[in-house]
Amino acid sequence: MELAEDAVQEAFAAALERWPRDGAPANPGAWLLTTARNRAIDRIRREQTLRRKTELLAALEPAEEVDEPVPDERLSLIFACCHPALSTEAQVALTLRTLGGLTTEEIARAFLVPEPTMAQRLVRAKKKIRAAGIPFRVPPDHLLPERLRSALAVVYLIFNEGYGPPPRGELCEEAIRLGKVLAVLMPDEPEVLGLLALMLLHDARRAARLDATGELVLLEDQDRSLWDDARIEEGHAVLERALPLRQPGPYQLQAAIASLHLEPEQDWPQIAALYGRLAGLAPSPVVELNRAVAVAMAQGPEQGLALIDGIDGLDGYRHLHSARADLLRRLGRGREAAEAYDRALALASQPAERAFLERRLAEVRSSA
Repeated sequence: MELAEDAVQEAFAAALERWPRDGAPANPGAWLLTTARNRAIDRIRREQTLRRKTELLAALEPAEEVDEPVPDERLSLIFACCHPALSTEAQVALTLRTLGGLTTEEIARAFLVPEPTMAQRLVRAKKKIRAAGIPFRVPPDHLLPERLRSALAVVYLIFNEGYGPPPRGELCEEAIRLGKVLAVLMPDEPEVLGLLALMLLHDARRAARLDATGELVLLEDQDRSLWDDARIEEGHAVLERALPLRQPGPYQLQAAIASLHLEPEQDWPQIAALYGRLAGLAPSPVVELNRAVAVAMAQGPEQGLALIDGIDGLDGYRHLHSARADLLRRLGRGREAAEAYDRALALASQPAERAFLERRLAEVRSSA
């Protein structure tokens, strides 16, 4: 991993030096690949470890006449990084750092862990790769399914980072593009279709999620005329392709929930029931929090608050405290709501979220 990164950096440095003087080559990508490969080979020879690195050299050689199982460069590299010798979490984190363009801080936020903890996990994963001599190759097509779960997680976390706030459209578009390639590659994998539908349905609301001042706008307050109807229609069509396969999974359930959220009148009992099914398939405190919010909308804030107060492991998660604050606000418990908003503010870093929380906090304090 370190050798590949260093070689690519040296290739780009060489390009910055030579191209302005000599002109860009006809095929810049091939030039960079060849230069990086040569730099890597030179490094290996200098270190006198050519024999031990034979497999790495073979992986660095360009495949001239090989029929690649994955018809997309970035997606093929994602599958290559999702090696089963690593834990699923390590696969996803390392791939996000290496290929997804995400910082360690952003990955730590996605995994709900402190940044130093995630940095150590990345270091341990790289050490294991080096010690075990794990090759980075695109797996043959018959091995793709065993890496699919991690690949889907990588694509979805890229999308989530783009979803924001603040929204980063280029990340959302790239994740959706990768999802579409996967759907062509694996048309009978219902979770591939479920993930693609989920991203399309969420992304359809991108333009309505922030107001003119950059403050977060909740779903029920969004201007529906700003929603992308074509993207919603596409998301529904993809989800309809998954349902006949009769293999429900977490991404399909989340896509179904996202679809219900787009209805003029939201069916909160049905949304709460789907979150219950999701908790059975992919249990997590975050899923329980979302179910609690849905129960609050369906049955009242008291029931939802009782569920939230029973969730463990999310004290450092800003959305738990903001959801709890909202239910306390609706129950007229202004002092407790203010304390919960204060806690959410202490954990929020994005300006859009902070502006929203500060406004809500001022409202409950003024009415207390």
